[in-house]
Amino acid sequence: MKELYVVSGVTGMTGSELARQAVGAGTKVIGFDNFFASSFASVEDLRENPLFVFHPFDLNDPEQMETVRREVLAEAPRVDRIVYVNCAAVVHTEHFYHVNRTFQTNVVGMKQFLDQAIAVGADTYINCSTSEVYSMASWAEGGVKESDYIRLANAEHSQRTSYATGKLLTEFFLRDAVDEGQIKGCSIRFANVYSKSELYPKHIIPHILRQLRDTGGVELLENSRKNRRTFLYNADSCSAVLALIRTPSALDGSVYNVATEEEISILDLVRLCADKLGVADPKITFNGYRASDPERRVLNTEKIRSRTGWAPSVPLEQGIEACVRELTK
Repeated sequence: MKELYVVSGVTGMTGSELARQAVGAGTKVIGFDNFFASSFASVEDLRENPLFVFHPFDLNDPEQMETVRREVLAEAPRVDRIVYVNCAAVVHTEHFYHVNRTFQTNVVGMKQFLDQAIAVGADTYINCSTSEVYSMASWAEGGVKESDYIRLANAEHSQRTSYATGKLLTEFFLRDAVDEGQIKGCSIRFANVYSKSELYPKHIIPHILRQLRDTGGVELLENSRKNRRTFLYNADSCSAVLALIRTPSALDGSVYNVATEEEISILDLVRLCADKLGVADPKITFNGYRASDPERRVLNTEKIRSRTGWAPSVPLEQGIEACVRELTK
């Protein structure tokens, strides 16, 4: 089957790896990104590949999105299936607390991209959501399931959940479109994806690695004294997207957790990173506090495993080693 993937946020963590693997399998990719949290460097190896078409476009620019629509329609007669994958997301924690910084891209942009997918006759739409939707109910024995009721912090507690609420709304948009028979697809709640090519030390792993490299120590929020997390390498987040795309029965409007079950405390994460960098006895200081930040976030991934056979393949230690090699080369 000849396919075309249309990928927003294509230079981000999941989008870049998805494009790389898709092109490697002979699938044409039309991708775009506005470089809000990435750069073309993450897909530089695809620059000359005729199967990869890139545009420095913004999901919220109507004229640019019209260009994408026309390109997709021009390709449509030559392919058997069109798949839209929305990887565009304002994901840096510093923006979680500012609803106007996330709403346009994460909600309005997602819906417009979905509308375009339906209008061009796309077969499938993959909506990249977030585990942030679990908010304060982010851990349970055996991991939080997609079907569990959600307990959200609200504006009385923290603005952080405005980001999660917006992403949760996109899941309803997608489910409604599938239920109406307009398209097939699903939403994915990713948990703490990281990548060796992540440029900006705003997520916890690049923050720790860069501070350790530059100073031999690291400054953390007070929350980090207790917090524990799981971390998913971007090659595994990409393989989950592909597994769902290749499993038609899974594209029923469902939500899927995509995560590892390899939980680690933030303090032990610092020690692991220090060990891989050759930093002995790293100095850890604490400054600041993040409201409505759950101490643990562990997701149950039985649903995607049973429906597609997907499982993460990159242990945290191996992923950190890849990040260190990239950071120090």
